[in-house]
Amino acid sequence: MAAPEQAPDAQEERAVGCYVYGILPGDVEVSPDARGLRDGDVDLVRHGRIAALVSEIRTGSPIGRPEDLTTHQRLLDEAAVEVPVLPLRFGAVLTSREAVEDELLAANHDQFLAALNEMEGRVEYVLKGRYEERAVLREILAEVPEAARLREEIHGRLEELTRDARIRLGEVINQAISSKREADTQRAVQALSGHAVATVLREPTHHEDAVQTAFLVETEQRQQFEKAVEEFAREWQGRVSLRLLGPMAPYDFVITPRPGG
Repeated sequence: MAAPEQAPDAQEERAVGCYVYGILPGDVEVSPDARGLRDGDVDLVRHGRIAALVSEIRTGSPIGRPEDLTTHQRLLDEAAVEVPVLPLRFGAVLTSREAVEDELLAANHDQFLAALNEMEGRVEYVLKGRYEERAVLREILAEVPEAARLREEIHGRLEELTRDARIRLGEVINQAISSKREADTQRAVQALSGHAVATVLREPTHHEDAVQTAFLVETEQRQQFEKAVEEFAREWQGRVSLRLLGPMAPYDFVITPRPGG
């Protein structure tokens, strides 16, 4: 009688790895109710004066759902309000706790410790702004003669008869928005950099983005920074819609080695 077909290797299915969220000072403690990816227990792997924030995860389980990224960021952002944090890239998995200690912590101990000292008492904020479409179009038509001429040329005429003019108008508007974005980003940085210790300009993610800038802020200056953003937002009311994200871990100000790399 033929032997029954074997199920997939159960041991392989149950294999677990160690998911790493970020690097913290070695003397911190994790809240007992902290939950990680897939509602897993969160723990610390320590080495010397640093520690890795980790949780177990099944190695055969794909990582990348929106809730996975949200959990990754939530844990780091909550920790960053209390202690310095070095975020690791989303999706960092090592084979075991021993690998985390040997390949990540021991191999980079001094570099991580220096970076943690630099981030002590600092958090990140990200300022995002998007132009109000009608407002920015009015500005462009008033400031760019070619845009106004092309708009008049196509007004009330069939699309197939004005295709070239419409394409050119789109190009002119995009160029004008790009110039405005550069100028407005500098305005935002000048208005807020006095309340921050560093800034990083982010690439736009939408063609109507007015500003995307990360600010590294002293924890003691958080209230003043947030108030300054509120005042700046009033200046742009009706022109640019602003959102302030944070406080969060310093994603834009820390570069950590890839685990195992």
